[in-house]
Amino acid sequence: MAVSAVPAMAQVQVADKIIGQVGNKIILQSDLNEMFNQEKLNHPETPDSAKCGMLYNLLSQQILIEQAGRDSVIVTDEEVDNMLDNRIRAMMQQYPSKEAFQEANGGRTIYQLKDDFRSFFKDRTIAERMQSQIMEKVKVTPQEIEKFYKDLPQDSLPPFPATVEMGQIVIKPKVDPEVDQLAKEKLEGIRKEIVENGKSFATMAGIYSMDDTKDNGGELEFNRREVDPQFASAAFRLQPGEISPVIKSKFGYHIIQMIRRSGEEAKVRHIVIIPEVTTVDLEKSLKKLDSIRADLVSGKLTFSTAVGLYSTDEQSKMTGGMVYDNNNSSILAIESLDREMAQAVSELKVGEYSKPQIFTENPRAGTRSTRILYLKNRTDPHILNMKDDYARIQQAALAKKQNEYINNWIAERIDTYYIKIDPEYSQCPELRNWVKAAAKN
Repeated sequence: MAVSAVPAMAQVQVADKIIGQVGNKIILQSDLNEMFNQEKLNHPETPDSAKCGMLYNLLSQQILIEQAGRDSVIVTDEEVDNMLDNRIRAMMQQYPSKEAFQEANGGRTIYQLKDDFRSFFKDRTIAERMQSQIMEKVKVTPQEIEKFYKDLPQDSLPPFPATVEMGQIVIKPKVDPEVDQLAKEKLEGIRKEIVENGKSFATMAGIYSMDDTKDNGGELEFNRREVDPQFASAAFRLQPGEISPVIKSKFGYHIIQMIRRSGEEAKVRHIVIIPEVTTVDLEKSLKKLDSIRADLVSGKLTFSTAVGLYSTDEQSKMTGGMVYDNNNSSILAIESLDREMAQAVSELKVGEYSKPQIFTENPRAGTRSTRILYLKNRTDPHILNMKDDYARIQQAALAKKQNEYINNWIAERIDTYYIKIDPEYSQCPELRNWVKAAAKN
């Protein structure tokens, strides 16, 4: 589609020049270089000729933005800030620390980076929203889907691994009140050792904390929107060096020491003690799930109703109990399933429910919970075909038709704008119509 560019957040380009213009909107060499550098980082085999298509995207974006202004398509500053936060967090994951990330980006702070890229993200989002509005009317018929499939090279259709669609009803065991109180008292004792007896917070975290931050002295960097609200609220009340009282989150009991904070970002040390779920607690949950399973098997309950009534996992409730992967797809490769789920899949037929099982809910902390699994669908390893992959083929056919539609929509409007293309890009096949329009000016 016309709008697909994402800025690289790389170092600022030294040399710059105007390489394109639509109306009074200019496109700089640095805009194109940043896009190309990011693509090259993700796909090293990307040829220099790819810049032609990227420049086409940037030029098309300007026409979409102009149309959005005419049609009153609005993107709020809050939306842009949220997208910037998500983009920066994703980029930071490629670096060992926040400092290393900033150093790789020319020494710019997170706030400087957000300022540098705010207008780019706002323009891109406006263009994407306008594009979506234009393409809403584009649909594909069953005949078009079948033709799209038949037109694919039949001797090189892609293979797909075995996949499943799984649902789950999760019941988190209730911790015995005495065990819960012991966990709280243990952490209160640890806090006393730090505050009153001068023990090192980092050392005590390494000894006692029950998550994987213990290997780093309890250090944790986060955006307050990413963590449990109770944890975030307690942390952001602290001044640097200050230690919180014992607080409770959905994960367990915490004490927090603020290291530094800036806006919505913070770096802390923390110690978490997670009340232990006993065998008795697990057995109570398994017994409850066994009763629910009996009602499911007999038809007294539907799966979606049971999820709404009994599941204690909020994320599962939001998806009707279905399990999704990191790409927000409910079609899961069997090899990507956790050990307990993979074992259950091997024993289930489509439409069946597993026996209640204990599983590792949080691998970082080793906490356990209980669930019933539901096998909605299963696909064996296969080559792309209309029976098993109709939804995939439908989506691909729709994407192709939408892409053709938006490109034609843009082509019809090029002549209505003042266009300028740098001679360096005048030979790009993708820009033939743009170069013709520029020659008229």
